[in-house]
Amino acid sequence: MNTPATAQSPAQNTIQPASSQRRRAASTPRGLKVGVSLFVRKGEQSLWENGIFQNCLFLVMLLRKISSVAEVYLVIGGGDGDLDDARRFIKDAPAPIIDMADAATRLDLMIEMSAQLDRAWIANFRDRGGKVVSMRVGNDYVIDIERMIFNLPHALLISGAHYDEIWTLAEYETTCMPYYRSAMRAPVRIMPHLWTPLVLEKAAAALPEGQHFGYEPGRRRWRAGIFEPNICMVKTSQIPMLCCESAHRANPDALEHVWAYNTFKSKEHAGFRSFANSLDIVRHGLTSFEGRYPFYQVMARDVDVVVTHQWENPQNYLYYEALHGGYPLVHNSHLIGNCGYRYHDFDCEEGGQALLHAVATHDNNLDSYRRDAQAFLATLHPEYAANVHAYGAAIAALFEKEAA
Repeated sequence: MNTPATAQSPAQNTIQPASSQRRRAASTPRGLKVGVSLFVRKGEQSLWENGIFQNCLFLVMLLRKISSVAEVYLVIGGGDGDLDDARRFIKDAPAPIIDMADAATRLDLMIEMSAQLDRAWIANFRDRGGKVVSMRVGNDYVIDIERMIFNLPHALLISGAHYDEIWTLAEYETTCMPYYRSAMRAPVRIMPHLWTPLVLEKAAAALPEGQHFGYEPGRRRWRAGIFEPNICMVKTSQIPMLCCESAHRANPDALEHVWAYNTFKSKEHAGFRSFANSLDIVRHGLTSFEGRYPFYQVMARDVDVVVTHQWENPQNYLYYEALHGGYPLVHNSHLIGNCGYRYHDFDCEEGGQALLHAVATHDNNLDSYRRDAQAFLATLHPEYAANVHAYGAAIAALFEKEAA
Protein backbone atom coordinates (compact mmCIF):
# COMPACT_ATOMS: atom_id res chain seq x y z
CA MET A 1 0.00 0.00 0.00
CA ASN A 2 1.42 3.35 -1.01
CA THR A 3 0.52 6.98 -0.63
CA PRO A 4 1.84 10.02 -2.53
CA ALA A 5 4.14 12.53 -0.88
CA THR A 6 3.24 16.22 -0.90
CA ALA A 7 4.93 18.32 -3.57
CA GLN A 8 6.38 21.82 -3.24
CA SER A 9 4.65 24.64 -5.12
CA PRO A 10 6.22 25.07 -8.58
CA ALA A 11 6.56 28.28 -10.50
CA GLN A 12 3.28 29.29 -12.12
CA ASN A 13 2.84 29.85 -15.85
CA THR A 14 0.10 31.29 -18.00
CA ILE A 15 0.65 29.47 -21.30
CA GLN A 16 -2.17 27.16 -22.35
CA PRO A 17 -1.56 23.41 -22.71
CA ALA A 18 -0.56 22.54 -26.26
CA SER A 19 -3.72 20.69 -27.30
CA SER A 20 -6.42 22.74 -25.56
CA GLN A 21 -7.80 24.37 -28.73
CA ARG A 22 -7.63 21.09 -30.65
CA ARG A 23 -9.43 19.37 -27.82
CA ARG A 24 -12.37 21.74 -27.85
CA ALA A 25 -12.83 21.19 -31.57
CA ALA A 26 -13.32 17.42 -31.41
CA SER A 27 -15.06 15.10 -29.00
CA THR A 28 -12.52 12.32 -29.53
CA PRO A 29 -9.08 13.46 -28.28
CA ARG A 30 -6.01 13.04 -30.45
CA GLY A 31 -2.39 13.99 -29.98
CA LEU A 32 -2.67 14.25 -26.20
CA LYS A 33 0.35 14.84 -24.01
CA VAL A 34 0.12 12.99 -20.68
CA GLY A 35 2.28 13.08 -17.55
CA VAL A 36 2.55 10.78 -14.53
CA SER A 37 3.84 12.28 -11.27
CA LEU A 38 6.90 10.75 -9.64
CA PHE A 39 8.32 11.37 -6.16
CA VAL A 40 12.09 11.83 -6.37
CA ARG A 41 14.48 12.51 -3.51
CA LYS A 42 18.19 13.05 -3.32
CA GLY A 43 20.38 10.10 -2.40
CA GLU A 44 19.65 6.42 -2.87
CA GLN A 45 16.18 5.49 -4.09
CA SER A 46 15.00 2.09 -5.25
CA LEU A 47 12.15 0.75 -7.35
CA TRP A 48 11.77 -1.93 -4.66
CA GLU A 49 10.90 0.50 -1.85
CA ASN A 50 7.21 0.22 -2.64
CA GLY A 51 4.97 -0.85 -5.48
CA ILE A 52 3.92 2.62 -6.54
CA PHE A 53 7.21 3.42 -8.27
CA GLN A 54 6.90 0.33 -10.46
CA ASN A 55 3.23 1.13 -11.01
CA CYS A 56 4.24 4.53 -12.43
CA LEU A 57 6.48 2.83 -14.98
CA PHE A 58 3.82 0.30 -15.96
CA LEU A 59 1.24 3.06 -16.42
CA VAL A 60 3.63 4.99 -18.68
CA MET A 61 4.18 1.83 -20.74
CA LEU A 62 0.43 1.49 -21.19
CA LEU A 63 -0.18 5.16 -22.01
CA ARG A 64 2.29 4.92 -24.87
CA LYS A 65 0.01 2.30 -26.48
CA ILE A 66 -3.14 4.48 -26.48
CA SER A 67 -3.86 5.82 -29.97
CA SER A 68 -5.07 9.22 -28.73
CA VAL A 69 -1.86 9.82 -26.73
CA ALA A 70 1.04 11.34 -28.66
CA GLU A 71 3.54 11.96 -25.86
CA VAL A 72 4.03 10.55 -22.34
CA TYR A 73 6.25 11.95 -19.59
CA LEU A 74 7.34 11.13 -16.06
CA VAL A 75 7.01 14.33 -14.04
CA ILE A 76 9.00 15.11 -10.90
CA GLY A 77 6.06 16.14 -8.74
CA GLY A 78 7.49 15.90 -5.24
CA GLY A 79 10.60 15.37 -3.14
CA ASP A 80 13.87 17.28 -3.08
CA GLY A 81 15.38 15.51 -6.09
CA ASP A 82 16.07 17.07 -9.49
CA LEU A 83 16.18 15.77 -13.04
CA ASP A 84 19.62 14.21 -12.54
CA ASP A 85 18.41 12.40 -9.39
CA ALA A 86 15.37 11.14 -11.30
CA ARG A 87 17.50 9.80 -14.16
CA ARG A 88 19.73 7.94 -11.71
CA PHE A 89 16.66 6.55 -9.94
CA ILE A 90 14.80 5.46 -13.08
CA LYS A 91 17.50 4.08 -15.32
CA ASP A 92 16.28 3.34 -18.85
CA ALA A 93 13.03 5.19 -18.13
CA PRO A 94 10.23 4.31 -20.57
CA ALA A 95 9.46 8.04 -21.06
CA PRO A 96 11.24 11.40 -20.87
CA ILE A 97 11.46 12.99 -17.41
CA ILE A 98 10.37 16.63 -16.95
CA ASP A 99 9.71 18.98 -14.03
CA MET A 100 6.47 20.61 -12.91
CA ALA A 101 7.14 23.93 -14.64
CA ASP A 102 7.60 22.16 -17.96
CA ALA A 103 4.54 19.99 -17.29
CA ALA A 104 2.39 23.09 -16.73
CA THR A 105 2.90 24.29 -20.30
CA ARG A 106 3.43 21.00 -22.11
CA LEU A 107 0.72 18.60 -20.90
CA ASP A 108 -2.98 18.11 -21.57
CA LEU A 109 -3.50 15.51 -18.82
CA MET A 110 -1.62 15.11 -15.56
CA ILE A 111 -2.02 11.86 -13.60
CA GLU A 112 -1.11 12.27 -9.93
CA MET A 113 0.46 9.04 -8.77
CA SER A 114 3.56 8.74 -6.59
CA ALA A 115 3.67 12.45 -5.72
CA GLN A 116 0.65 14.43 -4.56
CA LEU A 117 0.34 17.63 -6.58
CA ASP A 118 0.21 21.13 -5.19
CA ARG A 119 -3.35 22.45 -4.97
CA ALA A 120 -2.49 25.80 -6.61
CA TRP A 121 -0.68 24.05 -9.48
CA ILE A 122 -3.75 21.90 -10.10
CA ALA A 123 -6.05 24.93 -10.09
CA ASN A 124 -3.92 26.87 -12.57
CA PHE A 125 -3.41 23.85 -14.83
CA ARG A 126 -7.17 23.20 -14.97
CA ASP A 127 -7.92 26.88 -15.54
CA ARG A 128 -5.77 26.68 -18.65
CA GLY A 129 -7.74 23.70 -19.95
CA GLY A 130 -5.72 20.79 -18.58
CA LYS A 131 -7.22 17.71 -16.94
CA VAL A 132 -5.99 16.22 -13.65
CA VAL A 133 -6.65 12.68 -12.44
CA SER A 134 -5.55 11.23 -9.11
CA MET A 135 -4.59 7.56 -9.44
CA ARG A 136 -5.01 5.96 -6.00
CA VAL A 137 -3.25 2.60 -5.60
CA GLY A 138 -3.13 2.32 -1.80
CA ASN A 139 -5.80 1.69 0.83
CA ASP A 140 -6.03 5.38 1.70
CA TYR A 141 -9.14 5.09 3.87
CA VAL A 142 -7.52 2.67 6.30
CA ILE A 143 -4.16 4.47 6.26
CA ASP A 144 -5.74 7.87 6.84
CA ILE A 145 -8.01 6.72 9.66
CA GLU A 146 -5.21 4.88 11.47
CA ARG A 147 -2.97 7.93 11.27
CA MET A 148 -5.70 10.25 12.50
CA ILE A 149 -6.57 7.99 15.43
CA PHE A 150 -3.00 7.25 16.50
CA ASN A 151 -1.61 10.74 15.86
CA LEU A 152 0.81 9.60 13.18
CA PRO A 153 2.13 11.72 10.28
CA HIS A 154 -0.50 12.25 7.61
CA ALA A 155 -0.65 10.29 4.36
CA LEU A 156 -3.22 11.39 1.75
CA LEU A 157 -4.14 15.03 2.27
CA ILE A 158 -7.73 16.01 1.56
CA SER A 159 -6.48 19.36 0.28
CA GLY A 160 -9.59 20.64 -1.46
CA ALA A 161 -7.92 20.32 -4.87
CA HIS A 162 -10.35 19.83 -7.74
CA TYR A 163 -9.71 16.66 -9.69
CA ASP A 164 -11.51 15.74 -12.88
CA GLU A 165 -11.64 12.11 -11.77
CA ILE A 166 -10.21 9.67 -9.24
CA TRP A 167 -8.93 6.37 -10.58
CA THR A 168 -8.45 3.40 -8.28
CA LEU A 169 -8.35 -0.40 -8.28
CA ALA A 170 -10.94 -3.13 -7.83
CA GLU A 171 -9.45 -4.05 -4.45
CA TYR A 172 -10.53 -0.67 -3.03
CA GLU A 173 -14.10 -0.67 -4.29
CA THR A 174 -15.47 -1.40 -0.82
CA THR A 175 -13.21 0.61 1.47
CA CYS A 176 -11.99 3.55 -0.59
CA MET A 177 -14.31 4.25 -3.50
CA PRO A 178 -17.02 5.99 -1.42
CA TYR A 179 -14.30 7.71 0.66
CA TYR A 180 -12.72 9.25 -2.42
CA ARG A 181 -16.04 10.23 -3.95
CA SER A 182 -17.23 12.03 -0.83
CA ALA A 183 -14.02 13.46 0.61
CA MET A 184 -12.43 14.48 -2.69
CA ARG A 185 -15.71 15.50 -4.37
CA ALA A 186 -14.92 13.85 -7.68
CA PRO A 187 -16.22 10.89 -9.69
CA VAL A 188 -14.35 7.62 -9.12
CA ARG A 189 -13.52 5.05 -11.78
CA ILE A 190 -12.22 1.49 -11.20
CA MET A 191 -9.22 0.76 -13.43
CA PRO A 192 -7.24 -2.41 -14.21
CA HIS A 193 -4.23 -3.24 -12.07
CA LEU A 194 -1.03 -3.33 -14.13
CA TRP A 195 2.05 -5.51 -13.79
CA THR A 196 4.82 -6.96 -15.92
CA PRO A 197 7.86 -9.01 -14.84
CA LEU A 198 10.16 -6.51 -16.57
CA VAL A 199 11.54 -4.95 -13.36
CA LEU A 200 11.65 -8.28 -11.53
CA GLU A 201 13.52 -10.08 -14.30
CA LYS A 202 16.04 -7.29 -14.69
CA ALA A 203 16.80 -7.36 -10.95
CA ALA A 204 16.91 -11.16 -10.80
CA ALA A 205 19.38 -11.26 -13.68
CA ALA A 206 21.91 -9.54 -11.41
CA LEU A 207 21.73 -12.20 -8.67
CA PRO A 208 25.08 -13.70 -7.60
CA GLU A 209 26.33 -16.74 -9.44
CA GLY A 210 24.60 -19.87 -8.23
CA GLN A 211 21.39 -18.07 -7.19
CA HIS A 212 18.27 -18.28 -9.32
CA PHE A 213 14.82 -16.73 -8.96
CA GLY A 214 12.26 -19.46 -9.57
CA TYR A 215 10.82 -22.40 -7.69
CA GLU A 216 13.03 -25.47 -7.47
CA PRO A 217 11.14 -28.71 -6.77
CA GLY A 218 12.40 -31.56 -4.67
CA ARG A 219 12.83 -30.27 -1.11
CA ARG A 220 11.41 -32.61 1.52
CA ARG A 221 10.73 -29.84 4.06
CA TRP A 222 9.78 -26.34 2.97
CA ARG A 223 11.02 -22.95 4.06
CA ALA A 224 8.11 -20.50 4.38
CA GLY A 225 8.41 -16.76 3.78
CA ILE A 226 6.04 -14.13 5.21
CA PHE A 227 6.46 -10.68 3.65
CA GLU A 228 3.61 -8.51 4.98
CA PRO A 229 4.87 -4.96 5.62
CA ASN A 230 3.31 -4.59 9.11
CA ILE A 231 2.82 -0.84 8.72
CA CYS A 232 -0.98 -0.91 8.49
CA MET A 233 -3.62 -3.39 9.56
CA VAL A 234 -4.50 -4.46 6.00
CA LYS A 235 -1.30 -6.52 5.57
CA THR A 236 0.25 -7.98 8.72
CA SER A 237 2.16 -11.12 9.68
CA GLN A 238 -0.10 -12.59 12.37
CA ILE A 239 -2.47 -14.61 10.19
CA PRO A 240 0.34 -16.05 8.00
CA MET A 241 2.20 -17.01 11.18
CA LEU A 242 -0.93 -18.78 12.40
CA CYS A 243 -1.30 -20.53 9.02
CA CYS A 244 2.24 -21.87 9.43
CA GLU A 245 1.47 -22.74 13.05
CA SER A 246 -1.63 -24.71 12.04
CA ALA A 247 0.32 -26.61 9.38
CA HIS A 248 3.17 -27.33 11.82
CA ARG A 249 0.80 -28.66 14.49
CA ALA A 250 -0.84 -30.98 11.95
CA ASN A 251 2.46 -32.11 10.40
CA PRO A 252 5.65 -31.16 12.29
CA ASP A 253 7.72 -32.52 9.39
CA ALA A 254 6.29 -30.12 6.77
CA LEU A 255 8.24 -26.95 7.52
CA GLU A 256 11.98 -26.56 7.94
CA HIS A 257 11.88 -22.84 8.71
CA VAL A 258 9.56 -19.81 8.81
CA TRP A 259 11.06 -16.46 7.82
CA ALA A 260 8.92 -13.56 9.08
CA TYR A 261 10.26 -10.56 7.20
CA ASN A 262 9.46 -6.94 8.08
CA THR A 263 9.07 -7.92 11.74
CA PHE A 264 12.39 -6.73 13.13
CA LYS A 265 10.72 -3.77 14.90
CA SER A 266 7.54 -5.71 15.74
CA LYS A 267 9.46 -8.17 17.89
CA GLU A 268 10.28 -5.34 20.31
CA HIS A 269 6.57 -4.91 21.10
CA ALA A 270 5.47 -6.78 24.23
CA GLY A 271 2.17 -7.85 22.70
CA PHE A 272 3.83 -9.20 19.57
CA ARG A 273 6.45 -11.05 21.64
CA SER A 274 3.72 -12.60 23.77
CA PHE A 275 1.81 -13.69 20.65
CA ALA A 276 4.91 -15.08 18.93
CA ASN A 277 6.20 -16.92 22.00
CA SER A 278 2.88 -18.74 22.33
CA LEU A 279 3.42 -20.46 18.96
CA ASP A 280 5.03 -23.84 18.48
CA ILE A 281 6.83 -22.60 15.35
CA VAL A 282 8.66 -20.15 17.65
CA ARG A 283 9.07 -22.38 20.71
CA HIS A 284 10.42 -25.17 18.50
CA GLY A 285 13.02 -22.85 16.96
CA LEU A 286 11.61 -22.73 13.42
CA THR A 287 10.96 -18.99 13.13
CA SER A 288 13.25 -16.03 12.49
CA PHE A 289 12.15 -12.39 12.68
CA GLU A 290 13.88 -10.35 10.02
CA GLY A 291 14.08 -6.89 8.47
CA ARG A 292 13.14 -5.86 4.95
CA TYR A 293 14.91 -7.32 1.90
CA PRO A 294 14.20 -7.38 -1.85
CA PHE A 295 11.77 -10.21 -2.53
CA TYR A 296 13.70 -11.74 -5.42
CA GLN A 297 16.88 -11.96 -3.33
CA VAL A 298 15.46 -13.92 -0.41
CA MET A 299 13.32 -16.13 -2.63
CA ALA A 300 16.39 -17.18 -4.59
CA ARG A 301 18.23 -18.02 -1.38
CA ASP A 302 15.97 -18.97 1.50
CA VAL A 303 12.28 -19.49 0.67
CA ASP A 304 10.17 -22.19 -1.01
CA VAL A 305 6.60 -21.08 -0.23
CA VAL A 306 5.03 -17.65 0.30
CA VAL A 307 2.31 -17.39 2.96
CA THR A 308 0.25 -14.20 2.91
CA HIS A 309 -2.77 -12.42 4.29
CA GLN A 310 -4.61 -9.24 3.35
CA TRP A 311 -7.69 -7.37 4.51
CA GLU A 312 -9.43 -5.52 1.64
CA ASN A 313 -6.10 -5.43 -0.25
CA PRO A 314 -6.25 -8.48 -2.57
CA GLN A 315 -4.16 -7.14 -5.50
CA ASN A 316 -0.46 -7.22 -4.67
CA TYR A 317 2.75 -7.21 -6.68
CA LEU A 318 4.15 -9.73 -4.19
CA TYR A 319 1.55 -12.25 -5.36
CA TYR A 320 2.36 -11.63 -9.01
CA GLU A 321 6.10 -11.99 -8.41
CA ALA A 322 5.64 -15.26 -6.53
CA LEU A 323 3.36 -16.63 -9.25
CA HIS A 324 5.75 -15.57 -11.99
CA GLY A 325 8.48 -17.56 -10.26
CA GLY A 326 6.28 -20.64 -9.96
CA TYR A 327 6.44 -20.44 -6.17
CA PRO A 328 3.51 -21.86 -4.19
CA LEU A 329 1.45 -18.92 -2.93
CA VAL A 330 -0.85 -19.44 0.07
CA HIS A 331 -3.26 -16.51 0.04
CA ASN A 332 -6.78 -15.23 0.73
CA SER A 333 -7.25 -13.10 -2.39
CA HIS A 334 -10.32 -13.38 -4.62
CA LEU A 335 -8.77 -11.26 -7.38
CA ILE A 336 -6.03 -13.52 -8.72
CA GLY A 337 -8.17 -16.07 -10.52
CA ASN A 338 -7.59 -19.70 -9.64
CA CYS A 339 -3.89 -19.16 -8.94
CA GLY A 340 -2.11 -20.30 -5.82
CA TYR A 341 -3.56 -22.08 -2.78
CA ARG A 342 -6.44 -20.08 -1.40
CA TYR A 343 -8.00 -19.92 2.03
CA HIS A 344 -10.81 -17.56 2.97
CA ASP A 345 -10.89 -14.34 4.96
CA PHE A 346 -9.12 -14.77 8.34
CA ASP A 347 -9.38 -18.56 8.53
CA CYS A 348 -5.81 -19.42 9.54
CA GLU A 349 -6.70 -23.07 10.07
CA GLU A 350 -7.94 -23.32 6.49
CA GLY A 351 -4.73 -21.49 5.58
CA GLY A 352 -2.72 -24.20 7.31
CA GLN A 353 -4.61 -26.85 5.32
CA ALA A 354 -3.91 -24.93 2.10
CA LEU A 355 -0.22 -24.86 2.99
CA LEU A 356 -0.14 -28.60 3.61
CA HIS A 357 -2.02 -29.19 0.36
CA ALA A 358 0.65 -27.18 -1.44
CA VAL A 359 3.41 -29.23 0.21
CA ALA A 360 1.73 -32.46 -0.89
CA THR A 361 0.84 -31.55 -4.48
CA HIS A 362 2.84 -28.61 -5.81
CA ASP A 363 5.80 -30.47 -7.29
CA ASN A 364 3.57 -32.95 -9.12
CA ASN A 365 1.37 -30.17 -10.55
CA LEU A 366 4.10 -27.61 -11.21
CA ASP A 367 3.58 -27.41 -14.99
CA SER A 368 -0.16 -26.71 -14.73
CA TYR A 369 0.45 -24.28 -11.85
CA ARG A 370 2.86 -22.31 -14.01
CA ARG A 371 0.46 -22.33 -16.98
CA ASP A 372 -2.40 -21.00 -14.86
CA ALA A 373 -0.16 -18.35 -13.33
CA GLN A 374 1.19 -17.11 -16.66
CA ALA A 375 -2.29 -17.01 -18.19
CA PHE A 376 -3.49 -14.79 -15.35
CA LEU A 377 -0.40 -12.59 -15.30
CA ALA A 378 -0.78 -11.92 -19.02
CA THR A 379 -4.05 -10.09 -18.26
CA LEU A 380 -2.14 -7.59 -16.08
CA HIS A 381 0.38 -6.58 -18.72
CA PRO A 382 0.42 -2.87 -19.64
CA GLU A 383 0.12 -3.83 -23.32
CA TYR A 384 -2.77 -6.28 -22.81
CA ALA A 385 -5.50 -5.08 -25.17
CA ALA A 386 -8.28 -4.88 -22.58
CA ASN A 387 -6.10 -2.75 -20.28
CA VAL A 388 -5.12 -0.35 -23.05
CA HIS A 389 -8.76 -0.03 -24.05
CA ALA A 390 -9.91 0.65 -20.47
CA TYR A 391 -7.42 3.45 -19.90
CA GLY A 392 -7.95 4.85 -23.38
CA ALA A 393 -11.71 4.97 -22.84
CA ALA A 394 -11.29 6.67 -19.47
CA ILE A 395 -9.07 9.36 -20.99
CA ALA A 396 -11.47 9.88 -23.89
CA ALA A 397 -14.34 10.29 -21.46
CA LEU A 398 -12.50 13.08 -19.62
CA PHE A 399 -12.25 15.21 -22.74
CA GLU A 400 -15.60 14.25 -24.20
CA LYS A 401 -17.24 15.74 -21.10
CA GLU A 402 -15.68 19.07 -21.99
CA ALA A 403 -16.64 18.85 -25.65
CA ALA A 404 -20.24 18.08 -24.72
